[in-house]
Amino acid sequence: MSDGGVPPSRADARRNRALVLQAARFAFEEQGLGVPLGEIARRAGVGAGTVYRHFSSKEALFRATIVDRIELFTDTARDLADVTDPGPVFFRFLASVVRLAARNKALCDALEAAGAGRFEPSPGVGKDFDDALEVLLGRAQEAGAVRQDVGIADIRALLVGCLSMERARAGADTDDGVQGRMTELMCEALRPERTVTKLPAGPAKRNGSRCEMCGAALATARAGRPARYCGGACRQKAHRARGRTRQR
Repeated sequence: MSDGGVPPSRADARRNRALVLQAARFAFEEQGLGVPLGEIARRAGVGAGTVYRHFSSKEALFRATIVDRIELFTDTARDLADVTDPGPVFFRFLASVVRLAARNKALCDALEAAGAGRFEPSPGVGKDFDDALEVLLGRAQEAGAVRQDVGIADIRALLVGCLSMERARAGADTDDGVQGRMTELMCEALRPERTVTKLPAGPAKRNGSRCEMCGAALATARAGRPARYCGGACRQKAHRARGRTRQR
């Protein structure tokens, strides 16, 4: 312990700081922001006072353990900005971020909190990552590899969600918990297709406010049975669909 009455030397202070950082990095990777500071001190073999001498708070210590990881992602994205195959590179980059961060609870917590505006790893670090990722996204869209209606906010939200799902599936230890499955689905959702899934704006209503086939708005029926289709064409499509279902 270095919390005695004699102030530590500079060499001891550097050694203690390195021990705290190493212990914190492993503890945060395993448990995320929820790990108690006392647990970090115990792992480092120092007292809580030593931890506070080097880091003013648990959040400051957390930042120190993850900034270099996020900066590494940023530098990698910048290095890939001028590649000749931006589409495949964009998807490989996303997959690598998920694969590496999913093993690290600290990175998962940091990316989720930063995406929600509750946390900034260090001044400019989060924005630098977003900017570098946005360049890769823009180039992939220009190449026709990524659908045009997504932006950097969508990508960040998908990354955070994918990280959470990959961790959950890995921890479930089930037969269908194939590693990377959620990442594959995320990438597929970003690819341009002729038809794009459009969810209804709100819950379906029994008064027939929207056509059951095309979703077009329907005039409210003043009397009698509410309309289900906007016209004869959609009614015929629905009839044919029911026929195919019966044949199966």
